[in-house]
Amino acid sequence: MSKQNNSVTLTLNEPLKQGKGESATTITAVTLRKPNSGELRGTKLADLLQMDTDAVAAVAERITEPQITTHDFFKLDPADITDIALEVVGFLNGRR
Repeated sequence: MSKQNNSVTLTLNEPLKQGKGESATTITAVTLRKPNSGELRGTKLADLLQMDTDAVAAVAERITEPQITTHDFFKLDPADITDIALEVVGFLNGRR
């Protein structure tokens, strides 16, 4: 994991395969940036702070590079979901 300003790069425990066939890509690391207020729209801060997976997935889709869609988020290893959720909580409570 590396941190830079208002972003953090996480190495995934289990690579994520996006797409199918020859056009498939394998993601081994993802960068999350601190969300702005608009990117939190439609989620409850309490749900994010409780690391509710649906709420974290919605925000993660908006703040990840490469983009991790909600569909792909739920294909991640549980440890990777936890790591992403912890970083989102860190952004919200000012620890990032």
